[in-house]
Amino acid sequence: MKTAYFMTTQRLGFRTWQLADLQLAMDLWGDFKVTRLFDGRGPLSQAQVQDRLHREIQSQTNHGIQYWPLFHRGTGDHIGCAGLRPYDPTKGIFEMGIHIKSDHWRHGYATEAARAVMDHAFDTLSAKALFAGHNPRNTGSRQLLLKMGFQYTHDEFYEPTGLDHPSYLFHRDQRPTD
Repeated sequence: MKTAYFMTTQRLGFRTWQLADLQLAMDLWGDFKVTRLFDGRGPLSQAQVQDRLHREIQSQTNHGIQYWPLFHRGTGDHIGCAGLRPYDPTKGIFEMGIHIKSDHWRHGYATEAARAVMDHAFDTLSAKALFAGHNPRNTGSRQLLLKMGFQYTHDEFYEPTGLDHPSYLFHRDQRPTD
């Protein structure tokens, strides 16, 4: 059966999380290599991953956005997730986030997913800006955000890690015009 994606790139398909996706969620957020820099609780239990899955589903229900699961369109492999959350709705600002499964790192999936999420935020949701932050030790995320054109604005305390995370904004008017 072919998966129905609501958004695609050359290699990736995006769909929404479903309750039946617990094993996919476990393979992603149950991998401490993936979560160690954004969740300070240590390796996540199945109950903690299930709670995360439910929060993503609830975000989709309440706001029409979530960190959507990503799949390789050619193989059907689950790659990770990428998407949006509300950050400052009164100002039209969403938070962008990307989590790639560790066995799919360094293949350009994060960049490809980020471009698609940014286009969706601005073209479909009429976002005015995107916010993103990262653990100060996550050089890969920093490099990705800078490559995508995000501008560092401040350090912001992030309760799940107990650290001040470098934080960035990308404004709609920063988008290149064709």
